[in-house]
Amino acid sequence: MATAPSDVLAVELLQRECHVKQPLRVVPLFEKLADLDAAPAAVARLFSIDWYRNRINGKQEVMIGYSDSGKDAGRLSAAWQLYKAQEELINVAKQHGVKLTMFHGRGGTVGRGGGPTHLAILSQPPDTIHGSLRVTVQGEVIEQSFGEEHLCFRTLQRFTAATLEHGMHPPVSPKPEWRALMDEIAVVATEEFRSIVFQEPRFVEYFRLATPELEYGRMNIGSRPSKRKPSGGIESLRAIPWIFAWTQTRFHLPVWLGFGAAFQYAIQKDIKNLHMLREMYKAWPFFRVTIDLVEMVFAKGDPGIAALYDKLLVSEDLWSFGERLRINYEETKDLLLQIAGHKDLLEDNPYLKQRLRLRDSYITTLNVLQAYTLKRIRDPNYHVNLRPHISKDYLDSSKSAAELVKLNPTSEYAPGLEDTLILTMKGVAAGMQNTG
Repeated sequence: MATAPSDVLAVELLQRECHVKQPLRVVPLFEKLADLDAAPAAVARLFSIDWYRNRINGKQEVMIGYSDSGKDAGRLSAAWQLYKAQEELINVAKQHGVKLTMFHGRGGTVGRGGGPTHLAILSQPPDTIHGSLRVTVQGEVIEQSFGEEHLCFRTLQRFTAATLEHGMHPPVSPKPEWRALMDEIAVVATEEFRSIVFQEPRFVEYFRLATPELEYGRMNIGSRPSKRKPSGGIESLRAIPWIFAWTQTRFHLPVWLGFGAAFQYAIQKDIKNLHMLREMYKAWPFFRVTIDLVEMVFAKGDPGIAALYDKLLVSEDLWSFGERLRINYEETKDLLLQIAGHKDLLEDNPYLKQRLRLRDSYITTLNVLQAYTLKRIRDPNYHVNLRPHISKDYLDSSKSAAELVKLNPTSEYAPGLEDTLILTMKGVAAGMQNTG
């Protein structure tokens, strides 16, 4: 949450006051939309201080945050602001003769800047990598990218190849008219996102009822508290539970919300904009990757599952709100396919499409189990009238149930419910992968 030069200088002062013999380098992290917009001016002010320029010895790192920018304004506006901020920061560094290394604070999920490494690097603006790149690799991605020796080498090869390729064959710069259109539709996307997430009076209530966010926050399965302020709303919720909760219900709202309104606005304003958006998709790696990642998320989503959670967990007076969001989901998906020129989701990636089809029945089963488990957790008087079939062999067994199933003895919920919920959460996240 760096906002001004003083945020960097305060850390430098702290190190000096504490007599740190070899001071650590200080890397500002710009996250929210307004902070990203102000970042070039803040860094320019820092570079204009003679003491600071001598201190950094011609090298500076600047970190840009994908998670909180996405939560602040939606994926489309955040992606575009991150793109522009990088261009401007690189220009500022060039003017002051400083080598700037961009540090990408990406998560594993698409809503937090994740996605295929190679594509992500190649879609960065020209001149922003120059053979050096720094990225965060976060909890949910470490195992699948570095968990085994051959995976580790393959991941490092991908990073190296994409970094070299970006330098040798820089991606095209966007045309002025593409920039103008992106600036225009990003404003619409931000307004749509914020009008629902921050200004809709009952959104927080709906979110907490329709997803396992509350239970996730109470269970000890995260590395940090799920909220920055226990009493706060969406703005205080950390980015991981915000994305995680929507992923569990297969609705992925933080990823796609805002895209539909932005594209609808552009096409209704001038039908020529549809041709321009299609041209941008074909010729501009940044725009293509942004659209392709959202298309992949739609392929993994299922509004029917989200409707089940609504029916079981949400109060009736909020059902119409959920229905409205699901209509928005379908409209956004149709517009996305129109711009990509696809008849079906993932039509140019049949391998992934087949893998998702194979996985779907397993994930759906876990979703149904999770929804009914949440119903029982929240309503102790609710009983499912289903008796599990217990075999004669089991009854004859001398082992007690406690020995066969080790349940969490410290859970505040009825026996087995928290264990079931955690298992379904892990299963759905594993099935969703880079949206999980």
